[in-house]
Amino acid sequence: MNTRPDQPLRLGTRRSKLAMSQSGHVADAVRAITGRPVELVEITTYGDVSRENLAQIGGTGVFVTALRDALVRGEVDFAVHSLKDLPTTQPAELVVAAMPKREDPRDALVARDGLTFEQLPDGARIGTGSPRRMAQLNAYARSLGKSIETVAIRGNVDTRIGYVRAGELDAVVLAAAGLNRIGRGDEATDLLSVDSVLPAPGQGALAVECLASDADLIAALAQLDDPLTRAAVTAERALLAALEAGCSAPVGALADLLADGNVNEMRLRGVVGTLDGSTLVQLSTTGPVPQSYDEAMALGRELADEMLAKGAAGLMGERSL
Repeated sequence: MNTRPDQPLRLGTRRSKLAMSQSGHVADAVRAITGRPVELVEITTYGDVSRENLAQIGGTGVFVTALRDALVRGEVDFAVHSLKDLPTTQPAELVVAAMPKREDPRDALVARDGLTFEQLPDGARIGTGSPRRMAQLNAYARSLGKSIETVAIRGNVDTRIGYVRAGELDAVVLAAAGLNRIGRGDEATDLLSVDSVLPAPGQGALAVECLASDADLIAALAQLDDPLTRAAVTAERALLAALEAGCSAPVGALADLLADGNVNEMRLRGVVGTLDGSTLVQLSTTGPVPQSYDEAMALGRELADEMLAKGAAGLMGERSL
């Protein structure tokens, strides 16, 4: 890190309103910590320009590769990612120096006429670009004795909610954290319980990444790190990696901190299912709050092994993609 106090730190970010908002919050925090100016450097990723379905273009890494390339080339000093977009394999030359405190990990429904999910009519058309959401929304609807039609969509928040406002869809499902970060959380007509729809691994969390060789910057960014968030998302991502699934696969996971006076236990839940929701493998495991990276990884791998033993691998084939 250039230590000249007047030299701006360059923060690489995607150009979307959500990315700019969450990067702006991180920039403010880094300014407060370092006393250095921070400038946002807008970078276009493949995921931003492609109009293909995420499952078709691979999902994992399409929103982060260009940012990482800019880091390695020295065009930016650090970058902010939505953690759920990061591949589970970390490049040796880069390090996630901070995972700030997680926002709401739940999925949010934005429906016509202020409807909740349970109030949606039979046959309702619900838009989402996520196979994970499709699988669990269909299963949730089945549990309520009705069917829905899930419609694959892409686009930013305005585009997605626009389908509902225009009457093309009855509802769309988005990450609650994203709506909250751009000040539009009040547009959600329902927050989906994690007992019914588990989020993507790492959903609601951010990753602040820089060069592994930049010890000064790592030390500064580490002050933004929330250890409980890091423990939870590390366990979730270990589950995802052990299931050998990218973010385009229908895998949900959430690590909850169970408190009895003091936070002392973590419950990790995972789900894999077919897109139509007819079959889900959903299990959980509970253990002490991980005190190290290895302990968090072990928790995720343990649950993945149990899910694979229950037939999870068979659900990630042709019927689920």
